[in-house]
Amino acid sequence: MTRHFLNLSDAGTDALAAMLGDATQRKAARAGWPKGLPDDDTPLRGRVLAMIFEKNSTRTRVSFDMAMRQLGGSALVLDAGTTQLGRGETIADTARVLSRMVDGIMIRTDDHAKIEELAHYASVPVINGLTDQSHPCQIVADLQTIIEHGKALPGLELAWLGDGNNVLNSLIEAAGLFKFKVRAGVPLGYESDAGFIERARAAGATITVTRNAAEAVRGADVVVTDTWVSMGQDHAHNKIAAMSPYQINSALMAGAAGDALFLHCLPAHRGEEVTDAVIDSPQSAVWDEAENRVHAQKSILRWVFGQL
Repeated sequence: MTRHFLNLSDAGTDALAAMLGDATQRKAARAGWPKGLPDDDTPLRGRVLAMIFEKNSTRTRVSFDMAMRQLGGSALVLDAGTTQLGRGETIADTARVLSRMVDGIMIRTDDHAKIEELAHYASVPVINGLTDQSHPCQIVADLQTIIEHGKALPGLELAWLGDGNNVLNSLIEAAGLFKFKVRAGVPLGYESDAGFIERARAAGATITVTRNAAEAVRGADVVVTDTWVSMGQDHAHNKIAAMSPYQINSALMAGAAGDALFLHCLPAHRGEEVTDAVIDSPQSAVWDEAENRVHAQKSILRWVFGQL
């Protein structure tokens, strides 16, 4: 049966734990190596990943390309504007054709329904590189970073500040799988998807939504945010005004645990959702988080290809 990775729940807790262990081990084994040198076992030798981008990307594009290289495979970059997909070819037909030519497909797009349709018609694994609903690959890297910094996932207290977006949806999903707490400080009208919250609570996670930023971060082990205005969103001025009380600055961060980590999936709009003093502080793990996209992607790829 073809393994797709559209949301974290497609893998489940045990598989995600295996991915995190694999990512950590492979990262350690490569310490000091040139970035382009393949891993000793080259587990994806001969495999080709097609990467479809309908949204701009830095970390997702580079991390998947480098992940395939380090695993012994290769990647093809397909920008929607220069492919037939951008000229009206159906998603179903694109899925059928690519399935005959490559071993896997990663897509970064807007509407989550697109990736579900792609996975339905593809006979090769499909990976969610980002949709408007979720960003599971980012969260695997985030969890790896949290563990690397000595924090256990069960019982963790994670604070989110700002927009209830796709990244928060996936963090809430992770909370349900690994049994940690999420306190989301979000303005009225910008809450995360209710379905993700309901499922996480049903799985035993504590998910709290508050309008009070200080309440959200109080005693938190990890403090997370993201850009307030995502690519392609309208009404940016009104949204930024609503988000401004949720900026993570030094005063707000002081309310978290003394050894709290700061995470941001990047790119950061410095001076909006986070100040320079926080993102450049010793508590910030954003550069480890960004690097871990490569290692997390490798474990995700090994899982969809049945190696984990």
